[in-house]
Amino acid sequence: MATKHEQILQYIDTLPIGEKISVRQIAKDMKVSEGTAYRAIKEAENKGYVSTIERVGTIRIERKKKENIEKLTFAEVVNIVDGQVLGGKAGLHKTLNKFVIGAMKLEAMMRYTGAGNLLIVGNRTKAHEYALNAGAAVLITGGFDTDEQVKKLADELQLPIISSSYDTFTVATMINRAIYDQLIKKEIVLVEDILTPETETVSLHLSDKVEKWYEHNTETGHGRYPVIDRQSKVVGMVTAKDIMGQDPNTSIEKVMTKNPMTVNGKTSVASVSHMMVWEGIEMLPVVDQSNRLQGIISRQDVLKALQMIGRQPQVGETIDDIVTNQLMDISADGEPIYQCEVTPQMTNYLGTISYGVFTTIVTEAANRVLKSFKKGDLVIENMTVYFMKPVQIDSMMEIHPRVLEVGRRFGKVDVEVFNGGVVVGKAMMMAQLIER
Repeated sequence: MATKHEQILQYIDTLPIGEKISVRQIAKDMKVSEGTAYRAIKEAENKGYVSTIERVGTIRIERKKKENIEKLTFAEVVNIVDGQVLGGKAGLHKTLNKFVIGAMKLEAMMRYTGAGNLLIVGNRTKAHEYALNAGAAVLITGGFDTDEQVKKLADELQLPIISSSYDTFTVATMINRAIYDQLIKKEIVLVEDILTPETETVSLHLSDKVEKWYEHNTETGHGRYPVIDRQSKVVGMVTAKDIMGQDPNTSIEKVMTKNPMTVNGKTSVASVSHMMVWEGIEMLPVVDQSNRLQGIISRQDVLKALQMIGRQPQVGETIDDIVTNQLMDISADGEPIYQCEVTPQMTNYLGTISYGVFTTIVTEAANRVLKSFKKGDLVIENMTVYFMKPVQIDSMMEIHPRVLEVGRRFGKVDVEVFNGGVVVGKAMMMAQLIER
């Protein structure tokens, strides 16, 4: 049976899009304490189907699919720009498909403004009215207000009209940044994207005997199964090693490994790969917040996902992407050498290369040279920067990674960084290797 917390989340999910939600009302409807209702609403907000806006309240918004993540709701825009809703609150749950900056004559502005758009404009009342009639929401910059008739029109059409104290350029940058951040999140593969769902997962129950393990093993060919109780909560894990030499009538509860490692659906595949390598695990149960089994994820699933990520084009670039794209291979006479220019984005407030960027460059160079020895994926175990000098903006650095040792499961690399023939950095990196 679902917990009160889960029941509230399910209830919120069934509410119509645009419905206003309050802690007091949820507590009353679900017969729970206000504290329990508040925690559930906060989680619904984290999951993306509820949005809380200052001076407006909490509303049910459309849950965005991953492929549609670059679109924002007007409720999210209000929070991004610290805005105030002047009218059209009933339409805050709607999604905008693009934003238009109104920096032209009214007639020209309307040619670019259509249904589902967000017009970013100053105190031009006519533009506000025309945009609403065209089916677009309005964001007024500079902290200006608008006419009462425009607010009434916004309420009638259920299209938000928002006021922000920021200027037009700042507002556009903030919205663009939010979309860009969501694009980066979209590229991060999570466990929930690749898991084998619970309906296709073979599991054992506490009441089962060892002979049941043999039955599943014959059917599936696998040797590892999660053990669940009557509430479908994961309580253990059984492997071939656990049942070896055991009587077929022995209870699974007696031979299982208790309190096994688990992950949830929102864990990144990169984190799971690290856990699997570090702990030597072939398969992990995936659970929800109540520890109920949601599915499983195997080492093979993780490797396939990591290989797929490597082939994906980058849509929203992170700092790591910018840095690694600057790294050029200039290897000579069989010696691996990389070159990298220190751009303004890579510097700290003093105008010299930042420590974080330096470690990224060293890591990337070491990764590349290790991959030339071993075909597979790497998980960094530790890295030590034991010498580093300031490197000025626009300097050209040369990175010389030298493989000290490579085993079947690990690699050790020493890296020296030069600027103008002078050593400016030294580091040592150890990595675990995941064979494909």
